[in-house]
Amino acid sequence: MAGTKKKQQKTKTSKRPYIIGFWTLFGIGLLAVVLIFLMAGWGAFGKMPDFEELENPETNLATEIFSSDGETLGKYYSENRTPIKYDDLPDHLVEALVATEDERFYKHAGIDAKGTIRAAVYLGTRGGASTITQQLSKLLFTDQVSNNPFARILQKVKEWIIATRLERQYTKEEIITMYFNKYDFVYQAVGIRSASKIYFGKEAKDLNIEESAVLVAMLKNAALYNPVRRPELVKQRRNQVFVQMHKNGYLSEQEKNSLQKLPLNLDFSPEGHDEGMATYFRVYLQGFMKDWIEKNPKPDGTEYSLYRDGLKIYTSIDSKMQQYAETAVEKHISHLQKEFDRQNERNKTAPFRDLDQGQINNIVKSAMRRSVRWREMEDQGKSEEDILASFDKETNMRVFSWDGIKDTIMTPKDSIFYYKGFLQAGLMSMTPQTGEVKAWVGGTNFKHFKYDHVKQGKRQVGSTFKPFVYATAIDQLKLSPCDMMPKNRFTIEAGKYGNVKDWSPGNANGKYDGMISLKNALAQSVNTVTARLIDKTGPGPVLDLVKKLGVDTENFSNGPAIALGTEDMSLFEMVSAYSTFVNEGVYVKPVIVNRIEDKNGTVLYQHVPQTRDVLNKEAAYVTVNLLEGVTQNGSGVRLRGTYAKEFDHYKRGVTGYPYDFKNPIAGKTGTTQNQSDGWFMGMVPNLVTGVWVGAEDRAVHFPSLKYGQGATMALPIWGMYMKDLYADEELDVSQEAFPRPDNLSIATDCEQYNQENQSQTDSVPDELDF
Repeated sequence: MAGTKKKQQKTKTSKRPYIIGFWTLFGIGLLAVVLIFLMAGWGAFGKMPDFEELENPETNLATEIFSSDGETLGKYYSENRTPIKYDDLPDHLVEALVATEDERFYKHAGIDAKGTIRAAVYLGTRGGASTITQQLSKLLFTDQVSNNPFARILQKVKEWIIATRLERQYTKEEIITMYFNKYDFVYQAVGIRSASKIYFGKEAKDLNIEESAVLVAMLKNAALYNPVRRPELVKQRRNQVFVQMHKNGYLSEQEKNSLQKLPLNLDFSPEGHDEGMATYFRVYLQGFMKDWIEKNPKPDGTEYSLYRDGLKIYTSIDSKMQQYAETAVEKHISHLQKEFDRQNERNKTAPFRDLDQGQINNIVKSAMRRSVRWREMEDQGKSEEDILASFDKETNMRVFSWDGIKDTIMTPKDSIFYYKGFLQAGLMSMTPQTGEVKAWVGGTNFKHFKYDHVKQGKRQVGSTFKPFVYATAIDQLKLSPCDMMPKNRFTIEAGKYGNVKDWSPGNANGKYDGMISLKNALAQSVNTVTARLIDKTGPGPVLDLVKKLGVDTENFSNGPAIALGTEDMSLFEMVSAYSTFVNEGVYVKPVIVNRIEDKNGTVLYQHVPQTRDVLNKEAAYVTVNLLEGVTQNGSGVRLRGTYAKEFDHYKRGVTGYPYDFKNPIAGKTGTTQNQSDGWFMGMVPNLVTGVWVGAEDRAVHFPSLKYGQGATMALPIWGMYMKDLYADEELDVSQEAFPRPDNLSIATDCEQYNQENQSQTDSVPDELDF
């Protein structure tokens, strides 16, 4: 027995150093871990976020652009992030997140001990240990995950420490909200709100459970689990989310099984700066905001950032009206383009007309010099000879077409000819009483045609200028729409009004016999009558009126030829000027921004209307009454559905006919020299809309007035747009008569006169409008 006891004592003695060594090492290891955590917390391994940073984690918040009816038109951003509140997160989205990413989220304080031990024992093969809070700390304060194992361990330690601090600073709901607001779902969809809009075309609060599961599935690795590129892989991952939700009691077995059978049903709508609604408007708004930011610093003197400060811009644009406008432009121009291309098939200088080869070469070379290719090669130090040679080398490219983007092979020079041949369009719609711009379409496709034909572009306005001459004459001379004037040729001699030589305009239809009322003269765009009127008023008063109507007349000539629309004006100027007639002679400066708020909802800017009296109510109303004649028996009569069957070009050139409007409409068509520009200005009591159609170069045009006049090129867009507006009763676009001033002293009812003086001159016009 004694021997046995000695033996046991010896065994205990021999094991003691190992036991002491084990606990010593364990203690050292524990102290080392504690020391590492303390040192990390003190910033020994790199700066740790302080209390203030945790309260206000630095994020790049996108500036959001809102329509007047509360829809998001677009964003300006370096990261497309728009914050969302916890209350706007659907319950099933939060449940899917917790069930999939952190089952014990509501039980731990930032670090999941059970998950960490499991991950350590099984080396991560049975799931990771990263909590939602740790993932948030990584998103907020880890710029780049290190590939060095030791450095990554230190990063992980810092993330653990930050996670515990986040848990002390914020509620669980706030942590979930921050996580959803910070995560990058790729395709410039930073945050759950952007992701919901881009992948499903809806707000996050409107997501259904299967859509929420898709977005939660992406949290594992958005680049890998990309539903656009790898739909089957994402569907598998989404179904695993349903499994986790069932496991954690959020779904029944039956619900899980039925949900797993559903397709992804994406509604993918990228929100890049080239995509979305009102793209041309958003570019103009960008310039407006840049100017505002320069003049309105923050309280601390620094400038607001349009791309990072999360501003909210509330615009005048109505999202429905904007969509109807874009649809009308696309429908008509894509249709008209086919006829334009057909007529160019035998044109040896297509798409140009009326030019010799030298002039065409100059246009093409100018386009080359403005191209990205030229600029990039010039920056690389290439010679002009090498740059020019590159334009003749065939290359693979993707080009725009109305049938979709096409892959093709052509030389860069050929692509210039190709793009020059496309018709362009502009549309602007405005409420005349308030100046609010409700729709702005600057072109046909912003991604491929950046030039804005609402504000940036200025083109000859043709006969749409004539109402300014008539309005001046009415204001000065109290003329009536019923007053008669001869159609015969009229000359303003050399020397008068600065004329260098005699000026004798001709009528587009070549007819000069008889008398005609002012109402029908404007309706049928009789040039000789307009010449007589400007001779009575003089060009000066007409220019004074136009300037008061908001038009930049600095470069206008002072001669009488301005009466026929020889000067260039923007669609923006035309719409605001015409709006003054409808608004009883009061000019209202166009409004595009109603207010601007910071990310906290503090109002930084509130629009104050700018108005001025330009015409008396009587002159303004009589001008509108004259313009009503255009749609009663002038070039705008096709809006009424009259006599269209007589013209075979309707099917090939006119879109959306018949329009069959019954309500009062005032308007004016316009066509410029060589059919380079087609205009239509249309007005109802609470909406003025202008449309321009043409090509980038004036030498690209239809060969004849049949297709090249404003009534064919521009009016159909107005007709389709207004049909859609009237069909949408929520928009409340007026179908009433224009308000008539009390005690009107100028006669406007010419019905009796027309009955007594019917003649060929007052019959339905030829299909010409110059």
